[in-house]
Amino acid sequence: MRAIEIQEYGGPEVLKMVEADVPEPGPGRVSIDVAYTGVNFADLKARAEGYRVPALPFVPGLEVSGRVRALGEGVTGLSVGQEVSAVLTEGGGYADVVVAGTDNVFALPAGLGLRTAATLPSVLPTAYALVHTVGRLQPGETVLVQGAAGGIGTAVGQLAKRAGATVYGVVSGEAKVAHAREHGYDEVFVGDFEEPVRAATGGRGVDLALDPVGGDTLRSSLASLAVYGRLISFGNASGAPPWQVGQPELYPRGLSVGGFSILTLAQAAPAELRSLSERAFATVADGTVTLPVTAEFTLEEAAEAHRLMGARTSTGKLLLRVNA
Repeated sequence: MRAIEIQEYGGPEVLKMVEADVPEPGPGRVSIDVAYTGVNFADLKARAEGYRVPALPFVPGLEVSGRVRALGEGVTGLSVGQEVSAVLTEGGGYADVVVAGTDNVFALPAGLGLRTAATLPSVLPTAYALVHTVGRLQPGETVLVQGAAGGIGTAVGQLAKRAGATVYGVVSGEAKVAHAREHGYDEVFVGDFEEPVRAATGGRGVDLALDPVGGDTLRSSLASLAVYGRLISFGNASGAPPWQVGQPELYPRGLSVGGFSILTLAQAAPAELRSLSERAFATVADGTVTLPVTAEFTLEEAAEAHRLMGARTSTGKLLLRVNA
C-alpha cells in the first residue's frame, strides 16, 4: 500500500511516498480502507518538530474516513464494508489503510458522506468541547476565538452562535474575515485584538476565550477576559515555552484557566470521547454546523497541502483524497 512517511524532520519536502505492508488489526481493533484524510496543524508540527512522534519513520494523519476492511478479534458492532470515520491517536492517516481501536471508530450517521466525515473526527468534537463541555458557554455570554477561520474556529463560531453567544474572532489576515463572518462571528479582528475586544465589549472583556496559539497570544487572551472569565488553552501553535499562570493573574478578577486536547482525551478517557463525538456529530446531522472543505489534494500532493496550511492563508478544512 501507499503511505506518506516522515524520515527526518523539516519542511514539506520531507514527506515521502513509500510502499508499506498492509496493517492487520489486532484484538479490539479494525483496519480501514481510507477514502479521505483530514489535514491538521498538528500534522505540520509532527513533520517539522516531532510533535507526538514516538520514533522515525512516522506516518502522520490524525483523522480519516473510509470503509471497514477487516475486524480484529473480539470486535462487535462494526462490519466489513461499513462506512466509518476514526480518530488516530498515534497517527498513520496518510496511507491507503489504517488500523484504529474501536473506541475511536464511529459509524457514519445516515446522510453523512465520506468526504464530509473526514472533516469531523478531531475538529468537531474539539469545537463542541470548547463551547459546551469545557468552555460551558451560556446564552448571552461573549466568546473570543483565535484562528476563527480555521477548521476548529469555523465550527466553534457556528456552535457558539447557536448557543446564544456574541462571538468575536481573531484571524491572521483580511482575506479570512469574510469566511469567519459567514460562520457565526459577529465581529472579526485582524492581528492585534486586546484593545479592539475591550472597545467592542464596552471595556468589560469576554466571558470565554479560546486559545490554540500560546505565548503572547494566550497572555493577551487572558487579559481580555471579563470578571469571572474563563480561558481554555487547546494548543501551542506558537511553539512558545510552556505557560504558567497563578495567583497574581487569577485572583483579582476571579479568572479560571482550563485546557483541552482531544488526542489526550482519546487515550485517557475513550468512553468520554465517544460520548462527546456522538453529541458533536449530531450537530452536523441537524444542520447546526457545516464545515466547508476549501482545498482537496491527492495523497501524493500531501506536501502541497502542508505548504498551503503552513502559509496561514487557508480557511475551513483541508483534505487528502486517498481512495475516494
